[in-house]
Amino acid sequence: MAKDQGAIPTALRPRSPNRPAPPAAERSPKKPFNLAQFAREVRAEARKVTWTSWKETWITSVMVGIMVVAAALFFFTVDGIFSFLTNWVLKMGGTSS
Repeated sequence: MAKDQGAIPTALRPRSPNRPAPPAAERSPKKPFNLAQFAREVRAEARKVTWTSWKETWITSVMVGIMVVAAALFFFTVDGIFSFLTNWVLKMGGTSS
């Protein structure tokens, strides 16, 4: 089986299988993982988080509930109408004999 068989060509990033690796002098050395610095950065980012108030959360939840009930009633009504029309058409076609 060929290596590129089934590959989808794209214009986003052309394939270049023989691209040379950058010289060793151009590669930056990988920095060691510093757990203390990581923890400080996580705490700093966590302080930037703004939480919604209880009132805003409650109002949003109630609105979602209202929309769910409204959508359920809408689809129940549409389903009932289609069911009635389908049964009516089928009854009309069955009584012609």
